[in-house]
Parts: sequence; C-alpha cells; structure tokens
Amino acid sequence: MEQTEFFSGFEKSRELFEHLYQRIRQRADFDLRITKSQIAFVTDKPCAWVWIPARYLKGRNLAPLVLTLVLPYKHPSPRWKEIVEPRPGSFTHHLELHSIQDIDQEVEDWIEMGMEE
Repeated sequence: MEQTEFFSGFEKSRELFEHLYQRIRQRADFDLRITKSQIAFVTDKPCAWVWIPARYLKGRNLAPLVLTLVLPYKHPSPRWKEIVEPRPGSFTHHLELHSIQDIDQEVEDWIEMGMEE
C-alpha cells in the first residue's frame, strides 16, 4: 500500500503525518512500512506507528492521527491518551495528534527514545 492510498479521505491525517515525517527525518534514519491499518517507522525493528482512529472508531472529537510508541517504562507525561503494558517491561504509549502544534520537540525526543530501544 502507498501513502496516497493509506490517507485517501483523511486529508488532515495526511497533513499531520507529513509534518511528523519531516521532523523525524531530520533526526533519524528509518524506513516506512505501510499496511492497511498503520504506518510503521522502522529502524532495525518497528519503533513508532501512526494510525487513523476514524477508520476504526465512531464518535466526535477523534484525533486525526495517533502516534504509538513502545518504551521500556511508563512515561509520566499527561499528554499520553493511553498507556498499556502488553508484556512486562514494554509499555505502549498512544498520543493523539490534533494539530501540527502537537508535534513538538518533546514528541521528537520520545520518538528518538523509542528508536533507541
């Protein structure tokens, strides 16, 4: 699947992804793996994912894009929408992205941490 197809009908999601992609690309070397449900940022292994909630959830005020990272600890920031521990020592963090302003230095640092794991 290509990016054009992944974001078809989700223009705001595409805009957020493009901004996120450009910011991360300045700090790290990675490949993209695009599937029907998500886009993975891959170094040696997948380390960050984005997905479009409106594809799977109903309701108002859904974020156009969600960034998912796996870290070895539960990060204390109140910005995380949800943090789950699917296995001991592996915490999946979900961050809603509503606007370009949500993609800041802190988010870049978190992604870099995820890529180092």
